[in-house]
Amino acid sequence: MTPVTIRPGAMRLSEWRAVYCGAPAALDPACRSAVEAGAQTVAAIVARGEPVYGINTGFGRLANVRIDAADLAQLQRNLVLSHAAGVGEPLPDPVVRLVMALKIANLGQGASGIRFETLAFLGTLLERDLIPVIPAQGSVGASGDLAPLAHLACALIGVGEIAVAGERRPAAEALAEAGLRPLALAPKEGLALLNGTQVSTALALAGLFGAEGVLQAALVTGALATDAARGSDGPFDPRIHALRRHRGQIETADALRRLMQGSAIRASHLTGDERIQDPYCLRCQPQVMGACLDLLRQAGTTLETEGNGVSDNPLVFVAEGEVISGGNFHAEPVAFAADTIALALCEIGSLAERRISLLTDPALSGLPAFLTPRPGLNSGFMIPQVTAAALVSENKGMAHPASVDSIPTSANQEDHVSMATHGAYRLLRMARNTGHVIAIELLAAAQGCDFHSPLASSEPLERVRARLRASVPHLTDDRLMAPDIARAMALVAGGTVVEAAGVGLPGVDHAG
Repeated sequence: MTPVTIRPGAMRLSEWRAVYCGAPAALDPACRSAVEAGAQTVAAIVARGEPVYGINTGFGRLANVRIDAADLAQLQRNLVLSHAAGVGEPLPDPVVRLVMALKIANLGQGASGIRFETLAFLGTLLERDLIPVIPAQGSVGASGDLAPLAHLACALIGVGEIAVAGERRPAAEALAEAGLRPLALAPKEGLALLNGTQVSTALALAGLFGAEGVLQAALVTGALATDAARGSDGPFDPRIHALRRHRGQIETADALRRLMQGSAIRASHLTGDERIQDPYCLRCQPQVMGACLDLLRQAGTTLETEGNGVSDNPLVFVAEGEVISGGNFHAEPVAFAADTIALALCEIGSLAERRISLLTDPALSGLPAFLTPRPGLNSGFMIPQVTAAALVSENKGMAHPASVDSIPTSANQEDHVSMATHGAYRLLRMARNTGHVIAIELLAAAQGCDFHSPLASSEPLERVRARLRASVPHLTDDRLMAPDIARAMALVAGGTVVEAAGVGLPGVDHAG
């Protein structure tokens, strides 16, 4: 993969996606002068002995406690150790790589007061794929992602664990084997590493990229299901969508039209015997999927901005020689973005499940009951539709907005929080759930089209069917269904369905 240069304050969504997908990433050395100037400002404040939050005071509710100069290094170490209180399963390595890159971009703007060697050390871990083990739970999304980022900082000082080639190792051992010595943190550095929205932002970005993938796959399977159900492509006529003017709706209608163009199945029912109007799950795909696309693009804009911002506290202003305490760590924008992505994921899966249900119902589809040639003896797709319904219901429960909740922390010093981190973490599961629904639709739609043989669908959709049939044969009699769903899910999650279609589909990057 093409290496990514982390340019603090100037990263694009596509570059964050590349880092998440495993592209090598390295810090742009051009930021060195800004970082060093910020560190010099902190050093001057320490030399003057004036009290400044996070440099020579306690933290949170203990901000009024002065710390002696001799204890400043211990203060930062204690901060990291005491805040590493996360629980739960470790975050996936790709998410942690993205956390590291986002943290580098944040610190690299010179407003955090850390030394360049500290920033470079974090960059070295990223370049060598030495991935800190970060428990997923324990952040409320304000005062930064304190607990999870403390686990990141622990790895830098040789405490906790680091994943090396997927194996969890004691951090001190992993650093030693890599020829690296643990860092001794300078004033402000522990707080700068802990404070910020990088974990919630990384999780929200991962959810966004997952949602984009399932939306594009759902356009393909939705078109295939429409053909299987002998539905009309009339509702995708561009004149309809131009009148409403929503960009996402216009683009998804165009994609569905191109996916179905040239279908012999569609051509076979243009003789007046078709339904006057298709059910909404077929007819209103552009309206629903277009709205989802617009939501994802709005979330992408927010997250791209967040990734380019500075979100720790306090902040160093070199020109004035000042350190000012504020609240950029509050992850409300990320929380809203995560809630938006959750809504889109919920609706993508919900609409697809309705199409699966339609295909299995002979009264609606005109196809054999449950898409099996011998219903009764065989159950066919009866239970895969139940599985899809279960996943959609699970997503509905998880789609409740996380951002509307707040539990005060730190003796009411931090009295309103965003809950962005778990709001973003759920997106990983929601995207998997939706992906499985789309995988079931792929199987059902391909099976439905099989009954129209010898008529074929369009060239793009036939390429998708051929790719599926290379690993999942037509269902004649009942067999174990779980492996079929797993193989179809691999095609959805790996992008193969979209790639096989070979039709340019709208995505979140196209927000201009």
